[in-house]
Parts: sequence; structure tokens; C-alpha cells
Amino acid sequence: MRIFAAFFMMIASALAGFTLSQPAAAQDSELSSYKLGAGDTITIIVLGEDDLKREKVRLSDAGTVAFPILGEIKVRGMTVGGLRDHITNGLKGRYLVNPQVTVAIDEYRNFFVNGMVEKPGGYPYTPGLTVRKAISIAGGFKERASREKINVVREDDKSGTPKRVDLNSPVYPGDILTIEESFF
Repeated sequence: MRIFAAFFMMIASALAGFTLSQPAAAQDSELSSYKLGAGDTITIIVLGEDDLKREKVRLSDAGTVAFPILGEIKVRGMTVGGLRDHITNGLKGRYLVNPQVTVAIDEYRNFFVNGMVEKPGGYPYTPGLTVRKAISIAGGFKERASREKINVVREDDKSGTPKRVDLNSPVYPGDILTIEESFF
């Protein structure tokens, strides 16, 4: 009976170690890869330091944010985790012993829809957006709109080259969608 109990404890502890290590690995893969850019609105909180709190700060056209002690920080292209680490490292030792920093996105920058939709214009981005959803947000297709001739210019594409996409393609903040006219 003791051997069975010892064996059971050994298996239980091995399984406990396995299940505890899984969430940590899953957590790493679930970290946001979203890159901050001009027009995003963020909140920065340093635990226990109300004078360092910055709420609903819109990133400048240069993709920067002013932060006490650290000055102007270029955040364009950083992830939320990268910005959190940058602020933590900047405050550690100089100002705080163990700063606990939280960075959250309050509002994403707009995406744009033009061409053959009912209400062309800029709209607030929401995660999980597809071309089909973006067109719905813009009031849907006009009668003569092509369902196949849809192009996107990605914000991070320096050449600004339109690329053909389908209705299930993802849309990202800053993207410009163009829905062309169908002749038949």
C-alpha cells in the first residue's frame, strides 16, 4: 500500500509540474505583437505612484509620448510589453526600487475605407477586424461595388503599394481599404 501511495505521489507531483509549466508557455505565446503607432491612445500606470500615471494619452504624430523622469519616449513600433519594460528599466534604481508598470491600449488608431461603400471614411479599429467587417462598418457595399476588386495599403508598407485582398483578409490599424466599382 505504501509503494502505491509513493508511486501515486510521484505521478501527481510530475503532473502538477507539467500543468504549472504549461500556462507560462501559453502566456508567452499570447503576448501582444501589436506595434504601437501615431494615433493610438494608451494609459500608463506605475503602482503606488499616482504622479506618474498617464491616462488616455494619444501618441503624437511622431509616435512618441512624454513621461515624467524619462522625458519623451519614442514608442512607434514598440509592443505594449516592450514599452512597459522600457519604462520599468528607466525608473528602476533612478527613481524606484522595484517599479510595477502597466501599459494598456485604450483606443487603436483608425483604419480607412474608401471607394464603393455607403459611408467612406476613417473608423476606430477593433481587434479581429476583417475586410468583410470593415465594409459592414462603412455601411456595406454600394450597388455597383465589386466584391473581388478590393485593395489594401498597409500602414507599414513604405512603398504604399495596394495589394489585392479578399473579404476574409485581416485589417490592421492605419490600413486603407479601397473597394473598386464593378462594371457588370
